[in-house]
Amino acid sequence: MSRILITGGAGFIAANVAHRLLSAGHRVTLFDNLSRDGVEQNVTWLKSLHGDRVSLQLGDVRDFDALARVVSRASHVFHFAAQVAVTTSLTEPFLDFDVNARGTLNLLEAVRACDDPPSVLFTSTNKVYGDLEDIGLQRTTTRYEPCDPALRCCGISEARCLEFHSPYGCSKGVAEQYVLDYARTFGLRTVVFRMSCIYGPHQFGNEDQGWVAHFLIAARNRQPLTIYGDGMQVRDVLFVEDLVDAMLLAQANVDRLAGEAFNIGGGPANTTSLVELLDLLGEIMGDRPLADVEAWRPADQRYYVSDTRKFQKATGWRARTSVREGVGRLYEWLIDVSSAREVAATGRVAS
Repeated sequence: MSRILITGGAGFIAANVAHRLLSAGHRVTLFDNLSRDGVEQNVTWLKSLHGDRVSLQLGDVRDFDALARVVSRASHVFHFAAQVAVTTSLTEPFLDFDVNARGTLNLLEAVRACDDPPSVLFTSTNKVYGDLEDIGLQRTTTRYEPCDPALRCCGISEARCLEFHSPYGCSKGVAEQYVLDYARTFGLRTVVFRMSCIYGPHQFGNEDQGWVAHFLIAARNRQPLTIYGDGMQVRDVLFVEDLVDAMLLAQANVDRLAGEAFNIGGGPANTTSLVELLDLLGEIMGDRPLADVEAWRPADQRYYVSDTRKFQKATGWRARTSVREGVGRLYEWLIDVSSAREVAATGRVAS
């Protein structure tokens, strides 16, 4: 079967993609510097299930030689390695650029140097569309909604002009444009996903990235939560299993989709505001979490919902997991993980 390379391979999305590929019989190399807290657990989980068909190569996308060695053995690359927080990009813009922009260019050049170049799926972000301040919004009791009925119905499409905002938006935007241009200029088989909020098992979220999981983890551990802005901001959220379906479809159809960018998220049917998520957690957990309120952060979008019709038309894909079902499944996974840790530490099942 194929040998798949996943950069950032110990991360949340990567672990779920790797598990699906390994279960189908492929061999997978995880290329990761293990800089994010908790991701070693994902590697341990994958090795426990799949043995030597999964391998970990410690490395950094800023190291061209190390990256080129693993790329040369791959038939397909999922490029997830990134600096993922807007807040970090504001304080460390050089780091943000080096990892996201230069690291992606390193990957593309390594792919281009191969005799039989592997295909590449790159994960970009909705931040390439900027703060969307020009979109007229109306406020209901729990959320913002666009005044334009077409936007309310379908969300933001790929026809929206790019307007990079924040160093993070710039670095990811630069990277995705290189990915698209290397298809156009050099004939590489590359595809871009401009992703909204992804959540699900094996996510160790924090308030800068992975906020759905962060809300659940903090609420379960009785830790304080902070909402930036008024909590009415809306995102479409996509359960990770649905994202994996989309990624594997993109891989299978990469010859036809090469050079294209697609908005990927839960779409208009799977949206939540921050306060609505707190309400849902109250229903699931029996106790609504409390949250402090702080000022808006730079580049925060009050409303972003993906119009996924372009990818749906190209592949037949659609999101299948509702917000309630997905959040419930993530909560159950967190309980299982907590119970397993308690048993390992004390021999007793966590309550």
